[in-house]
Amino acid sequence: MTAPRDTDDELTISEFGRRAGLSHKALRLYDVSGLLAPVRVDPVNGYRRYAVSQLERARRISVMRQLDMPLSTIAEVLAGTDAEGLIRLDRWWAAEQATNEARKATLEYLRDRLLRPISLALPPRPVLTRDVPETKVASIRADTDQQSLIGVIVSSTMQILAHLNQGGADLPGSSWVIYHGAVTPESEATVEVCVPFTGLVDPAGPIAIRVEPAHTEAYCTITKDECAYPRIMLAYDLVEDWVRRSGRPTTGPAREVYHPGFQHLPGSEPGVDIAQPIEGHA
Repeated sequence: MTAPRDTDDELTISEFGRRAGLSHKALRLYDVSGLLAPVRVDPVNGYRRYAVSQLERARRISVMRQLDMPLSTIAEVLAGTDAEGLIRLDRWWAAEQATNEARKATLEYLRDRLLRPISLALPPRPVLTRDVPETKVASIRADTDQQSLIGVIVSSTMQILAHLNQGGADLPGSSWVIYHGAVTPESEATVEVCVPFTGLVDPAGPIAIRVEPAHTEAYCTITKDECAYPRIMLAYDLVEDWVRRSGRPTTGPAREVYHPGFQHLPGSEPGVDIAQPIEGHA
């Protein structure tokens, strides 16, 4: 049995794949995933036929896959207008760049430990306490492992900021990430990216609006360079050891509080507080 010939407006899977730069296997995957369904499937022989007008979408998918973009993100980029797709693309790329920078910092930490095994990876610094007032925040919760953590933080923060700016909210410039479980290289846990604001903004999609209760917290401050995993865990150790010695019970999950303008700070500047909510003094 021979394959049907192309019509003026339709292409066989072979011709479409050749012109789009996609294999049969890839086209079948994009069909199953809902990214690129054929316009017609012959009910007798199962031949897939694609419209010439689908070539631009197919080529965009091909380019995004060359960037190792996940299928779910590709679907988001293609879901709306080109302007909306550009916003989602830029958000994803910023997350990818932040992840790569974090991987580089982790590599530098490991090289330092191999070169100078007796050196201190985190110089001593004080653990302080402070009272945090009740604060309205916009937040996104997501499950992530260590490898994807930075990307989740960056993309979620960008999405929240875009929503708050569109709603005319006033922003103090800080943000924080609450860890509702242990995020490790081998296991996922829920993190909550929070951006404080004032004004009237409604929740939208994954963005929730809630009030962070007033609380007391113990914290220590680290530089932007010291945020790299696993060096950052030494700062958590400092805070946890202080809390244990103080005998003051914890009242919530640990968090990383990012200083205003964190992304633009030099690596040697203080940029993040590792904080643990604790019971206040009676």
